[in-house]
Amino acid sequence: MNILQILPQLNFGGVETGTIDLAKRLVKTGHKAVVVSAGGKQEEALTASGIIHYELPVHKKFLFSVIYSVRKLKGIIRDEKIDIVHARSRVPAIIGAVAAYLTETTFITTCHGYYSKHIFSRAMCWGKFVIVISNSIGRHMVDDFNLPLERLRLIWRGVDLEQFDFKAPVEKEGNWRTIGMIGRLTPLKGHKVFIKSLLMVIKIMPAVKVLIVGDAPQDKIKYKQELKSLVNKLSLDKNVEFMGETQNIAKIMSRLDLLVLATTAQEAFGRVIIEAFASGVPVVATNVGGVSDIISDGKNGMLVAPGDPRAMAEAILKILQNKKLSASFIKEARKTAEANFDLEIMAKKTIKVYEEALAIKRILVIKISSVGDVILVIPSLRALRKKFPDAKICVLVGLKSRQIVQSCPYVDEVIVLDGPNGSFLFKLFEVARVLSSYKFDIVIDHQNNKISHLLSFLSWAPSRYGFDNGKLSFLLNHRVRFVGLQAVNPVEHQSKVLGIMGVNIEDYSLELFPRESDFKYIDKRLSEEWLSEEQPLVGINLSASAKWQTKRWPLENFIRLSSELARENIRTVLTGSEEDVYLAEKFVTLSKVKPVNFVGKTSLLELAALIKRCSIFITGDSAPMHVASAMKTPFIALFGPTDPKRHLPPAKDFFLIKKDFKCMPCYKRICLNPKCMNEITTEEVLDAVKKRLS
Repeated sequence: MNILQILPQLNFGGVETGTIDLAKRLVKTGHKAVVVSAGGKQEEALTASGIIHYELPVHKKFLFSVIYSVRKLKGIIRDEKIDIVHARSRVPAIIGAVAAYLTETTFITTCHGYYSKHIFSRAMCWGKFVIVISNSIGRHMVDDFNLPLERLRLIWRGVDLEQFDFKAPVEKEGNWRTIGMIGRLTPLKGHKVFIKSLLMVIKIMPAVKVLIVGDAPQDKIKYKQELKSLVNKLSLDKNVEFMGETQNIAKIMSRLDLLVLATTAQEAFGRVIIEAFASGVPVVATNVGGVSDIISDGKNGMLVAPGDPRAMAEAILKILQNKKLSASFIKEARKTAEANFDLEIMAKKTIKVYEEALAIKRILVIKISSVGDVILVIPSLRALRKKFPDAKICVLVGLKSRQIVQSCPYVDEVIVLDGPNGSFLFKLFEVARVLSSYKFDIVIDHQNNKISHLLSFLSWAPSRYGFDNGKLSFLLNHRVRFVGLQAVNPVEHQSKVLGIMGVNIEDYSLELFPRESDFKYIDKRLSEEWLSEEQPLVGINLSASAKWQTKRWPLENFIRLSSELARENIRTVLTGSEEDVYLAEKFVTLSKVKPVNFVGKTSLLELAALIKRCSIFITGDSAPMHVASAMKTPFIALFGPTDPKRHLPPAKDFFLIKKDFKCMPCYKRICLNPKCMNEITTEEVLDAVKKRLS
């Protein structure tokens, strides 16, 4: 794999050290490691290890700087053939996410701290996977940024244990003991609390030397002076030494008898604790944030409440005065470091996340139109599952169509675009927000309209496939020309899109997946109508949809057909939606025979079970025609204003009845003289039924 890590700078700190350590391990295990930063004090050490480094101003928040960095990073990703972009801070995450999106590259983030609820902080949630360095950081990302748990990966920081000389517990000569505090000189690190605790410690154990390691950032120079003034004020200047910044933490650890971490705010992790564990140095730390992931109080170290100098002093004295307790902590701490916090463990877990991110695709299929059109997507879903057996496949459908795919074995999750309650624009962008939280790798737009193109784009999926229809299709980055594809089988139409991503639809047949309870409901209702299982049953779908009056065969024709079938001892069953109830009532009133009336009385899957029970099903160009095809029930398709080449579902056992007029297909929803449907005779349909039943 070719991995690019991006972070603000390469100075001394946990983020920088972790980046370099991982890059070295990647190179060692045969991967390519590239680091992008604004440079810093550790840049030379990085390049000396054979790691490629590019210097960009990725630490600057200015808009033009971000745009410049995105453009440059795109070139780096392409030139280095990067597989994964891994961001470790907020501005680099924004730059890395946009560049990865534009180059169709997998993007991952690692959260190293507690981020404010600022809009820029949300960039840390943009990764396909979000690595957190402690349980407390994980809770922070879930609670404060609504990060889905399924995208969260916990990987504790690791330390190269071989760099630290472990000091086994031995009897130390002399009375002097050395306490260390290592970290940046900022108020959050609790230096003042620590210094105040020393006043109590030194009263009981005067022979204590204190090393404060670390320097103040440019904006905290005044704080450094405050600390020195506090030391002088408490007359601790003979005991306390400010050592400034150092690269060699292992050398410092070799001098210590105790490490103290006095942070008063939530600590993301506490890498220095692991370094102390590796060196055989006992630890007293405040119980904040990720520290509890490392220290088990009273077993491998001691935890105290933050901001409490007295509690800290008591813990320090307890360890320094109790050699047996100190030795016990040292042994357990080393075991903890080896079991959980070795650099090799961190590297292996991170590489595993990389492999998972590349291997497992997240795919969204968009089909938010009518029920029949959603049924036609089943062959595409089946082909996608075959091509990507381990992928997470989601489908975005309308509210009425959700039943079709909820029980589909090729789908992992159904996302519903609800009807227009309230502001449609607001609802559209709310759906887009939900889609973006899934971090899809691929979107397949089978809807092919302006709304679906917009949702594809707003999902932030790097790869977006669909037809070039000349509307908003420029929002898709993989397009098939739409011209000349109109008059083809609807499933073949979809295959053109899947074809450009290397997926072949080998089986065009439709499927639906009614449950056992659906079949039981239909059997019960049919038995109540005194219908035996041996008696032929002919299904009649009375309508198409309220918007397509021109697709309807005249009701009186259906009534005559039902009467003719009754003479042959053949029962008819009426199907339709709630909108068609008035037609069914009119049918029953005018007909001399009694049909089985299921109009408006079934769910979609119950309708599928009912059609499965039919010997043959008669319908116009409508969703139940697709249901019949999916349930392998022979059907008679009555076509008028629409083109059967475009709308007939794939099926082997069907009869197509249509008339030929110059105006066909017209695709008019309203027509004063719909002769294309009116001139289909009852005799023609009856003859087709008899042929099939014989």
